[in-house]
Amino acid sequence: MVEVRPEWRGGVGVYEFREQDAFRFARHVQAQTLERNGELKFRLCPYCNPKPTRDNLNSFSINLATGQFKCLRSTCGVSGNMITLSRDFDFSLGNEADEYYSPRRRFRRMKMPPEPIKPKPEAVAYLTSRGISEKVIKKYQITVQTEHTNILVFPFLDDAGRMQFVKYRKTDFDREKDKNKEWCEADGKPILFGMAQCSGVFDRLVITEGQIDSLSVAESGIENAVSVPTGAKGFTWVPYCWDWVNKFSEIVVFGDYEKGRITLLEEVSSRFKCTIKHVREEDYKGCKDANEILKKCGPDQVRTCVERAVLVPLKSVIELSDVANVDIFKLPKLKTGIKQLDRLLYGGLPFGGVVLVSGKPGEGKSTLASQILVNAVYQEHKCFAYSGELPNYLFRSWIDFQIAGGSHITEYQNKWGDRNYTISDTNRNLIADWYRGKCFLYDNQSVDGEEKESLLMITENVIMQYGVDVVLLDNLMTALDLEPGRANDKYEKQSLFVKKLARLALKYNVLILLVAHKRKNNFTTNENDEISGSGDISNLATVTIAYEKDKELTPGQRRLKVSKNRLFGRVETGGYVLDYDEKSKRIYGEGDDLWVDYGWDRLGDGFAKVSDEEELVFD
Repeated sequence: MVEVRPEWRGGVGVYEFREQDAFRFARHVQAQTLERNGELKFRLCPYCNPKPTRDNLNSFSINLATGQFKCLRSTCGVSGNMITLSRDFDFSLGNEADEYYSPRRRFRRMKMPPEPIKPKPEAVAYLTSRGISEKVIKKYQITVQTEHTNILVFPFLDDAGRMQFVKYRKTDFDREKDKNKEWCEADGKPILFGMAQCSGVFDRLVITEGQIDSLSVAESGIENAVSVPTGAKGFTWVPYCWDWVNKFSEIVVFGDYEKGRITLLEEVSSRFKCTIKHVREEDYKGCKDANEILKKCGPDQVRTCVERAVLVPLKSVIELSDVANVDIFKLPKLKTGIKQLDRLLYGGLPFGGVVLVSGKPGEGKSTLASQILVNAVYQEHKCFAYSGELPNYLFRSWIDFQIAGGSHITEYQNKWGDRNYTISDTNRNLIADWYRGKCFLYDNQSVDGEEKESLLMITENVIMQYGVDVVLLDNLMTALDLEPGRANDKYEKQSLFVKKLARLALKYNVLILLVAHKRKNNFTTNENDEISGSGDISNLATVTIAYEKDKELTPGQRRLKVSKNRLFGRVETGGYVLDYDEKSKRIYGEGDDLWVDYGWDRLGDGFAKVSDEEELVFD
């Protein structure tokens, strides 16, 4: 039997439009597309498929907010929504939506007995032992097989009283001998058990996992109790019961309480938009399900479970009183190695947010960021770095110099007469051993062209897989090239990227250093407004640092400013003067130790290692 559905329901039903479905449809019909102004424009209309001329191009589009489509050619003019496209182009919107709008499955037309089924004594004996009265057993027409009186028969009747599904249950199930405890009649339409026995008043529907559980609710005087046909994970019934279920003003989920969770709850909540409630965990009284509550505590407790059911909490909404009481001065922080900055921030850069490091090109902001990364490794944090402007070997070379320090760097004159610096191979290997397993780098050489993966996705994977808690992304504009996002313009794309970074930092309590350029020409005195790109970039940052030249300083000096400090509110727009050591590429300020030893050249017993390439000089 095939149930005929209306052609489409204006978007009302099991399907809700998702933007990705429009892009999946484009791939399905192999169309060339362009996203513009919130619409996905097709080079050619898939309906009229006109000859490619200037007037015929880009006439067909799908609205990415609503899923509605239209062809603007007067000779075509077709319009509709994703359900229309699904029907006309054999395009799937998912199993539930496909079955709801265009059912293809054929179900058996089950023969209805001329009279209501009379329960056999064996069925009555078993169910009364489970606390179910003969009155309820007769109402739900439960019996046993004639030739196998140990097998219960549960007839599933729809709201019109037609039998659609039959389920069997063995009353003397032996796990060691029997293959199955429950099974279904072949080719039946999956619907909810107890639909025909509901009152017709659509105020509250109680959904349980097992049939005996819904009988237990009915036994306790609760009307409109149903159960799912094939267990907690079987939701094939949804397309065939969707309209009926949505007539009810609220659903109470009375699933099995196992391992600290209530079965059915998450799935029912995600599929139906009416008010969803669930039985309180404490009202289960240590029992697994409604039938066990009925037998151990009686019908009053079953009624209490339903009457005291509570709303399913909204995602992303919590009680303010449940928020942890945290001393913000004791939150974990990363020492930067710049004492003046660490003092201003009460110990360093806070975890759980994005720290924006800004400056004009070539003024040293990447050097400052990499030095902070070195200090993170020194403090036993695991780090991940992305450098969009330096090849892998150059990034490593730069950071190795900062780790080595001036005392392990050799100065020499090259053949052109210029001064150069080098680190011995032995010391480079010792440095590599020092940060092995603690510092990871995005491999710029591994991907190109269409093979590029989302940097955000890679960053999240690195955090989860390697335990990274400090991330350096240098810089924003090159990082955006790795994001396949479909934002309409660069500012929207920047804003979306930084929002996702902020969520990532908060979700995993990691520190993300984001390097961004300042505008080449600006006419504002607000440091946060000078960041090149969307204003959301600085708005979403926890701390904003500027590192830049100043005409009042000597050529090697820079001014470090803190223009935003969301955690403590303390800023320093006047700035701190920092010096730069060309030999070690280290940045330092007042009170800082230029010669700080990170201990990469120490043996386990604390003695320094000596390289064969190093010359020992005894005065």
